[in-house]
Amino acid sequence: MNERPIPPAAVRDENSVEMLRVWVAEHKLHCSLKIGMYREMGIQEEVAWGTILADAARHIAKALSEESEDAESELLEKIRVQLNAELDVPSSPATGSFVESQI
Repeated sequence: MNERPIPPAAVRDENSVEMLRVWVAEHKLHCSLKIGMYREMGIQEEVAWGTILADAARHIAKALSEESEDAESELLEKIRVQLNAELDVPSSPATGSFVESQI
């Protein structure tokens, strides 16, 4: 398995929480999500996840811009266009089930 490194800040912060993991396995996307934490804090879960996904998109655009001649803003717009297109007309269904954490 090819895992990404844990960011140093997450290692240093004893209160850090992993919210999302994503794999491509068996030719499909597989996700592990921490759902419910925000609800327990009185925050709308869908609003919090919208912010998480937007922040992730900005991080992706920034990383891509370091390896490209495209500006970060242009790359973010390409991500936004594809995200909206995929939300409107999914190329594959979201399938699977939720599994309780063993920890």
